[in-house]
Amino acid sequence: MTKTVRMIAPLAAAALLVGCTTTNPNTGETQRSQTGTGATIGALVGAAAGALSGDGSTSRRDRALIGAAVGAAAGGGIGAYMDKQEEELRQSMEGTGIGVERQGNDIILNMPSSVTFGFDSSDLTMQARNALNDVSSVLTQYPETRVNIAGHTDSTGDAGYNQQLSERRAQAVGNYLSQSGVASNRLYMNGYGENQPVASNETEAGRAQNRRVEITLTPISQG
Repeated sequence: MTKTVRMIAPLAAAALLVGCTTTNPNTGETQRSQTGTGATIGALVGAAAGALSGDGSTSRRDRALIGAAVGAAAGGGIGAYMDKQEEELRQSMEGTGIGVERQGNDIILNMPSSVTFGFDSSDLTMQARNALNDVSSVLTQYPETRVNIAGHTDSTGDAGYNQQLSERRAQAVGNYLSQSGVASNRLYMNGYGENQPVASNETEAGRAQNRRVEITLTPISQG
């Protein structure tokens, strides 16, 4: 096992040096490339699995090299797919008030209530409809992503009512995306009421942040 670990170490170092950072063309900032990160993780996992499956030292080395190559291709492929989708969404959402965040291979669209719904309403505003038209245009080009839609409220009022309101708002967003061409079997709508705040409900600014709909895009395929 010690020899196996010593063999994988240089593979890990090599993988980490290959394309893990890139320059954001919009900001000029250096940031971690999800493609490079995915390829790195895939390479390390593939190398470890390949090494452990070999019988002798030569076999372990050969299997580790093959596993690293296959793993890097799989991880890099997912990362590249989500990178491109993220880039197009950022361009489409510019100026809409909808935030775009990347967490690993997930892409999160944060739609505040000021953009999406009126007070105590689950009817989409015209601004929200226009933005969702752009979202659906991108999503139809990337069918290998699952679309998770979560409705959230602040803690004002009855908790049971807030739960129902969050569900109606998530459903409204999902229905609109479906009507705009996104396959319904990709859409998963859930309401969480006041249970997942991202800010304090003690201030109006905090409550405004908690009143939101989040669309989280996750890759369906892992290869």
